[in-house]
Amino acid sequence: MIEAFRHDVVFSEPTTGPLSLDLVRPSSAGPVPVVVWVHGGGWFTGDRSLAPDLTRCFAARGFAMASVDYRLSGQAPFPAQLHDVRAAVRFLRSHAQEFGLAADRIGLWGSSAGGHLAALGGVTGHLDVLPGEDVVLGAPSAAVQAVSQGYGPVDLVRVVADASPATPPALAGANAPEARLLGGPPAERLDLARAASPLTHVSALAPPFQIAHGTADVLVRPDQSVLLHEALAAAGVESTLYLLDGYRHGFLNPAGSVEVPGPPVFDDGRLEREGTVTASRRQHLPGHDESSGPAEFSFDVVGDFFVRTLDR
Repeated sequence: MIEAFRHDVVFSEPTTGPLSLDLVRPSSAGPVPVVVWVHGGGWFTGDRSLAPDLTRCFAARGFAMASVDYRLSGQAPFPAQLHDVRAAVRFLRSHAQEFGLAADRIGLWGSSAGGHLAALGGVTGHLDVLPGEDVVLGAPSAAVQAVSQGYGPVDLVRVVADASPATPPALAGANAPEARLLGGPPAERLDLARAASPLTHVSALAPPFQIAHGTADVLVRPDQSVLLHEALAAAGVESTLYLLDGYRHGFLNPAGSVEVPGPPVFDDGRLEREGTVTASRRQHLPGHDESSGPAEFSFDVVGDFFVRTLDR
């Protein structure tokens, strides 16, 4: 049985205003793992309502799901967004007993800009404090035990340099979401762009990753996810990469919830509608040679990943 446990829970109060999360959990007794959803929208739009069905593959499996807000780039530049995601993890860990959560079994899941932030949260979770982060002494850890991310940029300089001619003008040049996030073109803010790129922070301390990207994505090229997978594998971290045949950007979103309005370069609702898609898979497991081959991807594959990495 599923129950809507908490809505509009304030987890952080920066100067720009309070940030909230919605929490859905099964009615089963006992502490349950929790997966934190981080929404997309190019860091400049969207909110926690831009989420797939949080009960279907997760609460129904005995997991809690939390969908969180973070400061958008129009409110604060990077690294505010990463600080907010880490604050959400810390909040859930510190209130685990109150909410019936397993404090040592927390995962991050996000798409697009949210995938970028989920990846960053995963590879920096072992760090007690980040530069500029306001954390009280003795605060709970921001570490997570697993990350699933979809089509998030991981090298901000390269993703802008490699932008497709099909990118809508509203998302190109000075309007590129990465430029809005950093306060200017990534190539002109190299230190900040490096700090904002998950590739910079990959180490052997990262948790297991699952990565999904469409082969027809023109907004964030699939090469970005290949780079992340290869960096994680080189560091000895478990990583599984799914490249979805012919899929474009936004496929984890529900139908009618496109991240950024514009030309037809989004596939919002497609995975939900089609259920299962053919893909190619590359997998690195520590101590084993990388394997590759045809596979299928679905929301159930994401759910299975979290069951394996968190429910143990």
